[in-house]
Amino acid sequence: MSHPTVTVPIREALRYAQGRAERLARTQQLEIGEDLFVRIAPGGRKVLLFCLDGEPDRSAAEAVAAALGLRHPAYGWHQGATLRSLTVIEEGAVDIPEAPADDGDDS
Repeated sequence: MSHPTVTVPIREALRYAQGRAERLARTQQLEIGEDLFVRIAPGGRKVLLFCLDGEPDRSAAEAVAAALGLRHPAYGWHQGATLRSLTVIEEGAVDIPEAPADDGDDS
């Protein structure tokens, strides 16, 4: 028996992932379109959009920033080893660490 399909609005999925990024201090990744992915950094105020084939459009980044409620986002590009990604960072979020500080205690 299969379960019924549930449609989740993309805005709701993005906000859920943003909340998880804040709560768990872990990056959350969603596929939001055919060959369009978004990574929400810990803290939920930094976003990376990328495609496996090509580059994301700024309009997609603006829509994601609006859905996440980012105030005064700055847009830029990041060149990785294989992909060029579009970055979105909320004003003031540059100083938020992307992961908890490692205190060196492995216990």
